[in-house]
Amino acid sequence: MSNLKKYLGSLYPVICFTLINLLVLSLSRIGLAIWQRERVSAVDGWAELLLQGIRIDIVALCWLFGIFALLSVLLVSDNKVGRTYVWLLRVVLTAGSVFILFMEASTPDFIATYDFRPNRLFIEYLVNPKEVFTMLANGHLLSLVLVPILSLAVTWLYWRLAKQVTTDLSYFRWRFRPFIALLVAALVFVGARSSLQHRGINPSMVAFSSDGLVNSLVLNSGYSVLFALQQMKDEDNSSETYGKMPFAEVLQTLKTLRGRAESDYLNPEIPTLTFNQASYQGKPKNIVIILEESLGAQFIGSLGGKPLSPQFDQLAQQGWLFENLYATGTRSVRGIEAITTGFTPTPARAVVKLPGSQNGFFSIAELLKRQGYHTSFIYGGEKHFDNMASFFYGNGFQTIVDQADYKNPKFVATWGMSDEDLFDKANEKFTEWNKNDQPFFSLVFTSSNHDPFEFPDNKIELYEQPKQTRNNAAKYADFALGYFFEMAKKSDYWQDTIFLVVADHDSRAAGAALVPIQNFHIPGLILGEGIEPRRDNRLVSQIDMPTTLLSLAGISGENPMWGYDLTQAVDPNRALMQFDKNLAYMKGDTVTILQPNIEAKGFKYDAKTQQLTANDLNPQLAKEALAYALWGSYSYKNRLYKLPEEKK
Repeated sequence: MSNLKKYLGSLYPVICFTLINLLVLSLSRIGLAIWQRERVSAVDGWAELLLQGIRIDIVALCWLFGIFALLSVLLVSDNKVGRTYVWLLRVVLTAGSVFILFMEASTPDFIATYDFRPNRLFIEYLVNPKEVFTMLANGHLLSLVLVPILSLAVTWLYWRLAKQVTTDLSYFRWRFRPFIALLVAALVFVGARSSLQHRGINPSMVAFSSDGLVNSLVLNSGYSVLFALQQMKDEDNSSETYGKMPFAEVLQTLKTLRGRAESDYLNPEIPTLTFNQASYQGKPKNIVIILEESLGAQFIGSLGGKPLSPQFDQLAQQGWLFENLYATGTRSVRGIEAITTGFTPTPARAVVKLPGSQNGFFSIAELLKRQGYHTSFIYGGEKHFDNMASFFYGNGFQTIVDQADYKNPKFVATWGMSDEDLFDKANEKFTEWNKNDQPFFSLVFTSSNHDPFEFPDNKIELYEQPKQTRNNAAKYADFALGYFFEMAKKSDYWQDTIFLVVADHDSRAAGAALVPIQNFHIPGLILGEGIEPRRDNRLVSQIDMPTTLLSLAGISGENPMWGYDLTQAVDPNRALMQFDKNLAYMKGDTVTILQPNIEAKGFKYDAKTQQLTANDLNPQLAKEALAYALWGSYSYKNRLYKLPEEKK
């Protein structure tokens, strides 16, 4: 070993730690692949997974340690600068290696919850440490304890090892250093790019299957998170990874799909702004949206799901049930984006979290406020979570009720008040606001059906054991929904209010498909005085809900939304679904999936069997999908999605 250390000179520490981390990453990947062996075998992915995995690991380690390999050649010497650098190198090797191991140790629980390696979502949750820590403590306690202990233990181990490999280093003669430095720089550059193409390597280049989880296993978790962080810097142009199209063509493609005359578009500075006549012409009605956390169609008996929703199923017989409604994403903020703004999804974060949409961005709250409504958001948790307070206050919501406003709640969980407490507060506020000579709009967001699935005892007959499971929490959410409508129907505001019950997204979208279409199917139910019971089997999207609500409530006016007014004789026959970086555009049973830096792919979806099978790509549908994707990024970047300035 001493001869090898002498031969490798000042490069010895970096090479040692690179090899150690290659071993750690490979063992972690093999372990994860064995755990998910059925899915890896289903795509015949063992060789590709392991070989491309080593390639990605080399790339990651070149980015992490490459500059220090170069500096080691140039700076290691027997003087103050050299000794200071060696101490810094010891810190870097230790910290980098601990980061790698910490990310890999965190991966199994993340995969079990989200069906991906840690990605952008991992970063977003770090912004809310209190809620995340409490969730982990209540639902993932073993990982919460073991991962930090393991990280501390390997910190000590790596620190001692780093001291050992950096002690008594030999160094290269000065006359050889420029040549060795050039050679190291060239090797690091080639290793970090790992490609002779115009672009360096990225996750798309090593994706080889139709299973998103298997593709993510090719990566390592540290690389996956840091790549996501880098991508977040360019969210203005996030959809351009799908392809390019002139904006005029994007706009014309979507206008053609919408089927309205060119003269209907009112303002070139807001290119989608149109006047929309409400189907209801009476006194404007109150609007209440009950956004149900994670309550996908799989939990709704009347939609073919598990028998967990007796209250919803009974209500469905009294209102307008959408049987074929699909969410735009897999996060609450994506659902909020669609339901309150009608905005199309993009690979970027939802507009609720983006800096350029914190004010002056269209929302139905702003439109309704301008028409004399009192607008509000009612939540059982903390209003700052997921940046909701900033977005809502900046875009038309006048009042926010959060957990600080509850006195003597019945039950407090990790994510805030129980759904019963939430609905008690909503009923109290609606009764209060109904006494004013002013209509109201309110978004009510539940939280009981969220990991770690805490809810009050003795409220439901448990579907399964133990108590804190997805299915039991969904059944409690249904119980609380029935509890609210029992109060609402006895209230003075009932006859003047339109209610929409809709999920923000399904619970744990997962599966071997590039986009698990079945996990985007959600319930949507409109209730209220004068709403005729019906089951609507048109294929529709969350972005069609706000336009429809405005029409039912008697709100005519200008807005920039692409969604359809479903009170009219129209058949959208399309849905948009963002699954991490992939966008699925479903038209009828034909699905087009866009992936970053890869050609679009065509599929057929069988809703009965929930199977997505490969099919020839339809070029026209690929163009429509790309137009929708590019529209979102372009309109956000150029601030095109808004209302005209109010006349003073």
